[in-house]
Amino acid sequence: MEEGEGEPLVLLHGLFGALSNFSALIDYFKQYNKVVVPLLPLLEMDIIHTSVSGLAKYVHKFIEQRDYNNIHLLGNSLGGHVGLVYLLRNESPRIKSVILTGSSGLFENAMGDSYPKRGDKEYIRKKTAYTFYDPAIATDELVDEVFSITNNRLKVIRIIALAKSAIRNNLGEELNKIKIPALLIWGKNDNVTPPFVAEEFHKLLPNSELHFIDKCGHAPMMEVPIEFNKILFKFLEKQSAIATQGQ
Repeated sequence: MEEGEGEPLVLLHGLFGALSNFSALIDYFKQYNKVVVPLLPLLEMDIIHTSVSGLAKYVHKFIEQRDYNNIHLLGNSLGGHVGLVYLLRNESPRIKSVILTGSSGLFENAMGDSYPKRGDKEYIRKKTAYTFYDPAIATDELVDEVFSITNNRLKVIRIIALAKSAIRNNLGEELNKIKIPALLIWGKNDNVTPPFVAEEFHKLLPNSELHFIDKCGHAPMMEVPIEFNKILFKFLEKQSAIATQGQ
């Protein structure tokens, strides 16, 4: 999906993410940027390449094929982790800034202590609600979306492979290599990647700024889109101003 004109804002979704997670962000930023959402093949890759590194390679190919430059790369949850691995493996001059929200890569609470039996919709409802500060955000539609994924045995195997790959692939010792401007937008009530994770990212990324949003969980761009968009807009405006001064 690609909408709008301007510097590309490439959005990387999480493990249970889809276009719907970014709808308010897309609607707002397509006025200012070329908003691009590659649908990551989380559940389609062969099992050997079903990993954070495999997805980072996919992002690399996608960006090279589209020949984008001056990219602002935004990732939520697993998408943030994939974006960071892409940056570390490619040191691409195409990327102008990175934006992380509820990103894995340092620490995350798993979907659950034990994976649900297929068909356990109530469990999925609880776990989907756990993602948000306001459980009402976990609409029937969203629960159905997650349930349909977890109700497929092969998809569940891939989800577990990706979750394990994310836990194994800890980036703590490498993050100081990422020198481009980084924006961290975090829910103060994130149960999956709690606030201390954001603090750690902020400490390890040398050119980063951190913004917490109160009464907000693991997906701020869904739960508090107005505040999220305001913080992101200011950050992108600042990057444009810096670029103009440097010319």
